[in-house]
Amino acid sequence: MSEIDPPAKIQSAHLALRAGPVAVRMGVEVTPAGIWAIAGLMSGILLSTAVLVGVAVSAKRK
Repeated sequence: MSEIDPPAKIQSAHLALRAGPVAVRMGVEVTPAGIWAIAGLMSGILLSTAVLVGVAVSAKRK
């Protein structure tokens, strides 16, 4: 007999904004694997930004 993995728990978030006559409603559903993928992308963006700022500051000092 093979063991079946339970389904992934889906995380969801909803947002509703209203500013005067304009209203926006959004929602998102993400699996645990999706959360890890988003975390990896954000880490890459933050690390690359830090490198770019470091290069810009060191070039300015020269």
